[in-house]
Amino acid sequence: MPTLIDRTVPPTGGSPERGVTATTFAVLRRHRATVAGTTARVVGLCGLLALLMTAATFALAWPVFTHMRNQRIWYHHREDPYLHDHTDLALAALCALPLFLALLGTGSAALQTVCSRAVAAGTQGLSQGDRARVADRARLPPVLSVYALRGLIVWPLPLLATFVADRLTGYSLDTPEPLERGSWLHTLVEAFPVAAVSAAVLLRLALALAPAAAAAGLGPRAALRRSWSLTWTRSGFARVLALALPLTVLTTGTVRLVTQLALPLRPLVRDFLEQATGNFFAAYYAGILAPVLVGILATAAVTLPLTFTAFATLYDHLLPRTPPRCAEGSVDSTVRRT
Repeated sequence: MPTLIDRTVPPTGGSPERGVTATTFAVLRRHRATVAGTTARVVGLCGLLALLMTAATFALAWPVFTHMRNQRIWYHHREDPYLHDHTDLALAALCALPLFLALLGTGSAALQTVCSRAVAAGTQGLSQGDRARVADRARLPPVLSVYALRGLIVWPLPLLATFVADRLTGYSLDTPEPLERGSWLHTLVEAFPVAAVSAAVLLRLALALAPAAAAAGLGPRAALRRSWSLTWTRSGFARVLALALPLTVLTTGTVRLVTQLALPLRPLVRDFLEQATGNFFAAYYAGILAPVLVGILATAAVTLPLTFTAFATLYDHLLPRTPPRCAEGSVDSTVRRT
């Protein structure tokens, strides 16, 4: 049965509540063994599965690589330059993308669950028995459902807007543009993706607390509603934005830094695979992907526990609390089970 946190008793026994940053690092320090162990297992397993899925995608796309190699040999024989078309590879990558997103969502949901339960154990005064249940696997399906529902709410509009704008304003040598360049309708359609992405970012921020709410015991739809109601308050959106901006900068900078540091892997992977397979193009694209995969995995291991713990702490701070005089009859029940 899910564990719901009763908010009628102040978590600090009457003392001033610590800020989000101080509470986040206190929770990470107190539960460092559990969080670090789960992070290592999740990131390691996701990295292994991502490597296997990438290998499977390359195997399925091998006829495309073979065609590129044969075309290169033919053009070289004619002493003409060869510029390969990567459209078929883009389609293969697009077909494999949902599997990678599902893997990323599952790993994130597992980490989110552990970090949110660590916040509950660290800030709500739970018993030692409840603290031992920080890694509550029963909350994984609701958190994963929240990720799926949030993705369906946030991302269809910008994707559709980008597709429509490209169809109506995209330039092609073979066909004229459907809309006349310079007209007000052309300008409006061309700017529509920017407006759609802005709306998606606002929606994403408004639903940023939903995984923490699901890990605390709410159902997927109730968690989304709770995040929406907590964010659109007098100070809720400002606090979510103030937390999201530095974490986004940290994540982006870490990905960039680690990817640059892993660039020496590119020629090593390319030379090894070219000698093993005899296909330059397969080795070339594998070399491009190797530093990116290392950068994503290293960034996930470093930033995701901090990010998930911080948002779970912010969710805990934004929840309304009943004054102590109204909670005299419920002091002995800081945690109720349903």
